[in-house]
Amino acid sequence: QVQLVEFGGGLVQAGGSLTLSCEFSGRTFSRYGMGWFRQAPGKEREFVAAISWTGDGTYYTDSVKDRFTISRDNAKNTVTLQMSSLKPEDTGVYYCAADYVGIGVRRADLYDYWGQGTQVTVSS
Repeated sequence: QVQLVEFGGGLVQAGGSLTLSCEFSGRTFSRYGMGWFRQAPGKEREFVAAISWTGDGTYYTDSVKDRFTISRDNAKNTVTLQMSSLKPEDTGVYYCAADYVGIGVRRADLYDYWGQGTQVTVSS
């Protein structure tokens, strides 16, 4: 059974930076595509970024392009989301998700496993 644990959420001022990490355990991490999603209060969960299981494909929602960077470290079984130039609209609970041999998909229903989430709050 795959377990995902997110770290790094917190409170940051607009324009600041934050790095989220997700630790993967229970299966072979290198065989999983990984994604980050977020959910703001009163809104549906939305795609943020994804990286393919091979690591050679990264994908972002338009609102975070050039501000967020997703990466993976197969030696540490970790996927990271570096966030910069944060905006109040980036506020939400951020979830890490795993998709077996995933190519970096945007659809949440295609992911097999989910973490519990970590809160990110960006103050104006």
